[in-house]
Amino acid sequence: MSRDLTPPPVLGVVMAGGANRRYDGHPKALETVGGVRIADRVIAVLRQATARVVMVANDPDTFAVLGLEMRPDLQPGMGALGGIHTAVCWAEEAQCRAALVVACDMPFVPVALLRRLVDELGPGEIVAPASASRRRLEPLCAGYGIDCRPAIEAALARGERHVISFFKDVTVRTLPKDEVARFGDPELIFLNVNTPEDRERAEAIARMAQGPS
Repeated sequence: MSRDLTPPPVLGVVMAGGANRRYDGHPKALETVGGVRIADRVIAVLRQATARVVMVANDPDTFAVLGLEMRPDLQPGMGALGGIHTAVCWAEEAQCRAALVVACDMPFVPVALLRRLVDELGPGEIVAPASASRRRLEPLCAGYGIDCRPAIEAALARGERHVISFFKDVTVRTLPKDEVARFGDPELIFLNVNTPEDRERAEAIARMAQGPS
């Protein structure tokens, strides 16, 4: 009898664990870019790259309009690390090998990049794209294997809140800059819409992508 060697699926997780009120007092993920809500853009690309899409949101009522399964952080008040912990635990419960997370305010993350992360992702590691940020990678558009859970929980027990605080304790593989650049300009791929000015920039990018009307 042949064995099924298909790896377990990856859970797609939209990260909306923060207050999401930095955008002019409104939930930034529900603002539109190019006529489409930012969160809907993120959901659409995750659905094309993963088997199932859910959301980590500490204010589920705000995002109920999106129609996703939602959970708040398992350990409230622990910042982005608490959100990653919740995503990884949910992936383990769902019998997935990993969680692929994308911040709810990134309107231009390409499907091809997410599929590349999924292809590289194993249960005992992190796969993250290189970026121009001070961290040199983008932890909120990255894959987290379920076997990273003990290291995450150890960091939380130490009172850590920063998402990369446990990276030294697990295997982290970074997609290099030249590979990330194949999917688009890294500064645009990982653009966060935090302010009205960010949204204006995103609208201009969306118009350019659509071409002349």
